[in-house]
Amino acid sequence: MEILTLVALVTAGFYILKSREQRLRIALLASHLGRYQIEKLMESLTSGYMRCLGEDDAERRRQIWQILNSTEEKLSGQIDGFAAEFSRMPEPVTRVSKLPVAIPLFTQFFPSAAFDMRQALLIHARGIAGVMRNEAGRTPKSKAYMMSAELFLLQHTCHWYCRSKTVASARMIGQHQTQYLQALRAVSPQTREAYCALIGR
Repeated sequence: MEILTLVALVTAGFYILKSREQRLRIALLASHLGRYQIEKLMESLTSGYMRCLGEDDAERRRQIWQILNSTEEKLSGQIDGFAAEFSRMPEPVTRVSKLPVAIPLFTQFFPSAAFDMRQALLIHARGIAGVMRNEAGRTPKSKAYMMSAELFLLQHTCHWYCRSKTVASARMIGQHQTQYLQALRAVSPQTREAYCALIGR
């Protein structure tokens, strides 16, 4: 009985610490995101891509792409601002565990087994800006596909920071019907190389 009681106490303590840590991370990230319209612009952009790709009239499709180009530019600028603002946070609170599941206080005791959220956001910001500029001359459809992957991966990183890699991957599937590795393969080569180097993949 004593062993069962001890296990129950340890489990309860683990859950309380994990929940507290995650609440703090969610609040911290939300305090920065709240100054921007990033989520709203992302939703507008991804739904616009779907609408444009389903449009049969070529002229109407061209007009929609022009509107979406403007939305991409605005979104990229806001993500730049968000990444720059978050980069001023102290390093201990920006560590993200590389483990697939959340373990409370893990990043404090094992900082070498974590990556820096500040660096991750800067990688995402550069990647999204690069796709937006389209210096590679991709077709609108190819550009939309790559931009969607860049945005999905940014969301994944934010969920990973707040919860865990496993939760982030599950949310990506639930929200976008996209696997984590599928999104990682679809981003620009520059983003993929820098991101993989950061997370140690």
